[in-house]
Amino acid sequence: MSLTLDQIKAALPEGGLFEGGWRYSPEPLRLSKAEVRFLGSLGHPLAQFQQTSDELYRRSAAGKIPKWIAETLDTGKPAWMVELQRSAGLRESLPRVIRPDLILTEGGFALTELDSVPGGIGITAWLSRLYADAGFPVLGGRDGMIFGFASVLAEDGAILLSQESADYRREMEWLARETGGGRTVEAAEEYQPDGRPLYRFFEWFDWKSIPMARTLAEASAEGMALTPPCKPHLEDKLWLALLGTPALKPIWEQALRGSHLTRVREIVPRGWVVDPSPLPPQAALPGLEVNSWEEVAKFSQKQRRLVLKISGFHETAWGSRGVHIGHDLSQPDWDEKVHAAMADFGQQPWIMQEFREGRIVEHPVFREDGSVEMVKGRVRICPYYFTDEQGHTSLAGVLATLAPADKKKIHGMKDAVLLPVVVGE
Repeated sequence: MSLTLDQIKAALPEGGLFEGGWRYSPEPLRLSKAEVRFLGSLGHPLAQFQQTSDELYRRSAAGKIPKWIAETLDTGKPAWMVELQRSAGLRESLPRVIRPDLILTEGGFALTELDSVPGGIGITAWLSRLYADAGFPVLGGRDGMIFGFASVLAEDGAILLSQESADYRREMEWLARETGGGRTVEAAEEYQPDGRPLYRFFEWFDWKSIPMARTLAEASAEGMALTPPCKPHLEDKLWLALLGTPALKPIWEQALRGSHLTRVREIVPRGWVVDPSPLPPQAALPGLEVNSWEEVAKFSQKQRRLVLKISGFHETAWGSRGVHIGHDLSQPDWDEKVHAAMADFGQQPWIMQEFREGRIVEHPVFREDGSVEMVKGRVRICPYYFTDEQGHTSLAGVLATLAPADKKKIHGMKDAVLLPVVVGE
């Protein structure tokens, strides 16, 4: 049971699905039964984590817990957006799509990002169908992604796609056609409100390029259907650092059910907000065991098994562009990046996380001539969870990205392989 390269290429929609392309494999990626069970049970805890994060943000903004939480999350965002995401009209609005980026490590999974506006929905749906039709029992089923997306955008809905996200236009147009009804893809920059339910496929940092962005966001607080909602704080990576902040430990434990908190904590690498505020001389950054970020900037390569990331609300905050691997940089470059992050704190916060090494896997991959070679690489696993109108979150499909073993950042590069996932023997 396998596919040929000719079969795969013949099944591609006219014009393809994505700018740049990727490599193909005759078979899906196999994960262990335990890994598959873990993925199947992860959606609900992640949805609860997002809901709890929103609640903590609101409580912080209201002064019921430390105000610096909301203040840090609001940094760099326009006043109207801050006010709107705190509004009563959006209190119950949460992302309906959740896609964690999980690195497959020797010890399990490590979460590097929690994406509420993910690309790859159409590609994963197409791959799931392709490999399912070849006889493989793909996770989520043949049409899980199609049904999942249909559950979050009504039949007469529109997908608003920005020029910033133009690389994803083909897959979203394919997805709209396959999902059926009257769903269409519209240019976000040209869209005029017409009462249709809307799926937002643009980032809030780009709002000035989209004339109707503010109008649509404000209308959503009055009942217009817009998902993901105008809650840019939920799209910040800061939450991954705040989860492990010692001062917030009792707050998290009180707000989030113990089993859900445990599940999320075990996959989120330890993190820190890069806040340059001086510490008392007897204090230390927990886990880094130094008194200042100036000392972190001087770390040796051995000490720099760390990842520096811009938090969000910035054009480099997606697609791995604002991510720097400490031990991959020279000391002067690391010093420069850490100091830049410190300087940015008042306009655009950064976080730092422990680096988790992806495990090496070997998988068959097509060469250009259709022959097959065994390739060693590291894998990013992206499960897609959809939350229906009843609030039930379920797994609809999984996209695996196999990148060359020498790459520290794993994303949809041209020499990567994109695959659905099945359970191994």
